[in-house]
Amino acid sequence: MSQSDSVTDTRTPTGVLDKIRSNPTGRLALKIGVGVLGGLVVALGIVLIPFPGPGWAIVILGLAIWAVEFVWARHLLQFTKRHVQGWTRWVLEQSLPVRALIGLAGFVFICAVVWLSVKLTMHIDLAVVIKDFLTGR
Repeated sequence: MSQSDSVTDTRTPTGVLDKIRSNPTGRLALKIGVGVLGGLVVALGIVLIPFPGPGWAIVILGLAIWAVEFVWARHLLQFTKRHVQGWTRWVLEQSLPVRALIGLAGFVFICAVVWLSVKLTMHIDLAVVIKDFLTGR
């Protein structure tokens, strides 16, 4: 056994992103690419927030993409994660009636957002449509 075999290799493994960052052009291209891709994902998520579905999750995904290159995004992502986990923990500690009220409030809020979105974008009043449907008009 040679002396080099007995010495433990203490070098850290170089990842793909580290190889890209080692070149000034690669570092700039990576920052621009991550910035643009993260921005597009965040913008899509913001557009989808008013609608039922994964709007906020898409915004957080965009933030995670930005966090690959930007320290401020990493801190904001940690802040968001901490507060979402705290909110979730608090809700789960509540009694069933309180959780039901929180769920009902969320449902009413989502209904209001959908109603307002449809009314403002398509000029259709869903309340009137539902009333007409229920009364058979």
